[in-house]
Amino acid sequence: MWKFPVPYDLIVIGAGHAGCEAALASARMGLKTLLLTMNLDTVAKMSCNPAVGGIAKGHMVREIDALGGEMGKVIDCTGIQYRMLNSTKGPAVWGPRAQADKWAYQIEMKHRLEKTPNLDLKQGTIEDVLIQNNKVIGVTTKEGISYDCQAVVLTSGTFLRGLLHIGETNYSGGRAGDQPSVALSSSLEKLGLQLGRLKTGTPPRINRRSIDYTLTEEQPGEPWVKFSFDDEGIPRLPQVSCHITYTTEETKKIILSNIHRSPMYSGKIKGIGPRYCPSIEDKVVRFSDKERHQIFLEPEGLHTEEVYVNGVSSSLPFDVQLQFIRSIPALRNAEIMRPAYAIEYDYVISGQIQPSLECKTVEGLFLAGQINGTSGYEEAAGQGIIAGINAANRVQGRPPLILQRSEAYIGVMIDDLVTKGLDEPYRMFTSRAEHRLLLRQDNADLRLRHYGYEAGIIDGQRYQRVCEKKRILEEEVRRLGKIFKQVDAKGYTIAQLLCRPENTYATLLAQYPESIQDFGEEINFQIELNLKYAGYIDRQTQEAKKLANVENLVIPPGLDYQSIHGLRNEARQKLAKFAPTTIGQAQRISGVSPADISILMIALLRNPVNDEMNS
Repeated sequence: MWKFPVPYDLIVIGAGHAGCEAALASARMGLKTLLLTMNLDTVAKMSCNPAVGGIAKGHMVREIDALGGEMGKVIDCTGIQYRMLNSTKGPAVWGPRAQADKWAYQIEMKHRLEKTPNLDLKQGTIEDVLIQNNKVIGVTTKEGISYDCQAVVLTSGTFLRGLLHIGETNYSGGRAGDQPSVALSSSLEKLGLQLGRLKTGTPPRINRRSIDYTLTEEQPGEPWVKFSFDDEGIPRLPQVSCHITYTTEETKKIILSNIHRSPMYSGKIKGIGPRYCPSIEDKVVRFSDKERHQIFLEPEGLHTEEVYVNGVSSSLPFDVQLQFIRSIPALRNAEIMRPAYAIEYDYVISGQIQPSLECKTVEGLFLAGQINGTSGYEEAAGQGIIAGINAANRVQGRPPLILQRSEAYIGVMIDDLVTKGLDEPYRMFTSRAEHRLLLRQDNADLRLRHYGYEAGIIDGQRYQRVCEKKRILEEEVRRLGKIFKQVDAKGYTIAQLLCRPENTYATLLAQYPESIQDFGEEINFQIELNLKYAGYIDRQTQEAKKLANVENLVIPPGLDYQSIHGLRNEARQKLAKFAPTTIGQAQRISGVSPADISILMIALLRNPVNDEMNS
């Protein structure tokens, strides 16, 4: 084993969406960082859907950008269709989404990584994480190289003992065309980590030339929806349409008559799949009363004819896939270029990471992405930037960044991963957040940019911009509440007029240009929302503050739950397993009842650590 002569502060293993954000955050915080991946040609690869964002997912992309991450900037310059989902509903659930040119996305992200100071990219396959006195000291690779470091962020995706399934055929792989990581799973088990199995899947890709678009519904994009709060003057790529079609009764018959050939139903697949994103086999079985299922035909890029058939994820044999795809009128002559497949992989069972994403049992080992049981590029990237920041904080001797549930969707996700046992791959939904109106996609910079600045990822100029934006919002909200106008012989403030559903900032700006200023679309929109929803926002803010008093009640490390009289045995076991750091985390653990929490709080309130909160 040859030792690389240059030691690193931090090594990030895996260059998927989590690994990219972790490495960038660490390097920007001044750490000598190594991003180590099995194949430098697949950095930031979009293994499944060629898209970024969506409902709740789009919120997280904007949060990543607010913290100083890169996903939003990269999709802004490589997107080929932009939409704002749920725009007919309340602003809390609006979700920006972009169809990506997936090859352009990869190339752009890789180039940004290569240009980043303090960051090295190298190709290599990790075999072992080196530990001394229960602390990370380095890693070794299949190529016979060892690297010294002070911390590791592991972002292995679906590669840990990955097993692909297409009908009766299965073979090892991290994804189609890539080798799995087998030795690393064994290394983690030797470190005492408990691993489980999860499953996900992807649909087939077909040739655009073989689609009859006259039998589909066109879905054009909308005016450019930006993900990044920073204006880099990025040129926009040519925009394209997606298209909608539907399965048929014939599709259903073909699938049901071949269901025994699906490894999901034959018992070959042991891992648990995502309930919220079922395969087409699951759809026709579980929703047998539905006559048809919607399908989105999504281009994979400007320089390829491949089209992603969103909605028909499958593990059926190739011959069956061809039959059911061609049972759809618009796809009667479809040429499948890549078959659908399912993949099983190892993940670290819940309860073994801290809110900082550091392993509880190994100092300096951080986990991010699908290894924690999540599914999705955005969920991975959100964990990646937090893991990168906190790994850097540990090396620099600084406290970890822990985002609260009332501060960010990323905070909601990580809290769920820490406190709740997973029975399927985790995906973010707006319904998971208790304070949705506070966590809108449009105000992520106001909520989180100061954290990026304090970490050293956001520079002073960008931070000052958000400070100025915040100042304008606060001043204008107050000012517009003092300016009166006569309407229908009655006096109303502009703030009151703006609360009327028929009025917008733009219409009132045109009507009262002498009283209302034009600060640009972004700030104008923020002012409008803050006034229209002022009562709801104030109520949620007060609720969040009240909850924080209980949420932040500290549970000291190593608390002996057996010594707390009155706790049920199940509660003792669950609390000991998950080791929550606050009462807020404890009350979200399945199996811990409100009565258990009351007993625990009485014990904790006697703890000197919580004296200040008690007062």
